[in-house]
Amino acid sequence: MVPELEKATVRIRQPERVRGIIQALRERGVARLQVISDFDMTLSRFGCNGRRCPTSHNILDTSRVISEDGKKKLKDLLHYYYPIEIDPNRTLEEKRPLMVEWWTKAHELLVQQKIHKSDIAQIVRESEAMLRDGFKEFFDQLHKNNVPLFIFSAGVGDILEEIIRQANVFYSNVNVVSNYMGFSDDGVLTHFKGPLIHTYNKNNTVLQGTGYFQQLSTRTSIILLGDSMGDLTMADGVPSVENILKIGFLNDKVEERRRKYLDSYDIVLESDETLDVVNGILRYILTQT
Repeated sequence: MVPELEKATVRIRQPERVRGIIQALRERGVARLQVISDFDMTLSRFGCNGRRCPTSHNILDTSRVISEDGKKKLKDLLHYYYPIEIDPNRTLEEKRPLMVEWWTKAHELLVQQKIHKSDIAQIVRESEAMLRDGFKEFFDQLHKNNVPLFIFSAGVGDILEEIIRQANVFYSNVNVVSNYMGFSDDGVLTHFKGPLIHTYNKNNTVLQGTGYFQQLSTRTSIILLGDSMGDLTMADGVPSVENILKIGFLNDKVEERRRKYLDSYDIVLESDETLDVVNGILRYILTQT
């Protein structure tokens, strides 16, 4: 069916079940399909040449528009809260308020920096942001077949949109829900627009009022792409899911987190910086028999 599933980076707990879901997605047809994806470390790369690639927050945090003091404070927040975010031994109930705390503090620090809207394109151009290998085929296939791509991100919407725009793949079928900056009349960052989206509230609570999934009520076949436990709830706003295939990128602390990912995602991709598997599955589903 999908030769890419034989890659060494692929782990699947229930191969028969996964084959069944992929087959069902194909049989239901293109008109039923939508893709729901996280952005940072899912569509963008986790690392390159042994170095971490920046998330949309990191791109801003380490850019020339942030003062040295601001950079240090943002880094301190990362070192304190990131281990909490990925700690397999803490419950989501414990993590949620701490994530709100982290995002709120980080956004307040960014607002203090008086960032100009006109700087964003340049900040992204100067950054080391990279989309995963195979991104062009991924975006192109979905666009060509009119498959909606919903990007649900706890990152900074303005930055990630610019990354996609500069990669020349920001097509009309792409819709983003994320943390967007609010600017004054003269283009200076004054606040972040609500609701706040962090790693562990990517669900209906922050989608109320967008009506996005209601418009797509016939799109009952879903491919979900994520890299954290928090991404598993991204399809919760879809009215009636018939078939859902959950693909998880396990980028970091692989041994420690493998079991949890295999219990939660249908397909787990370990330290795989490509979209090969996703593209292979899409090719199979979108090929009209």
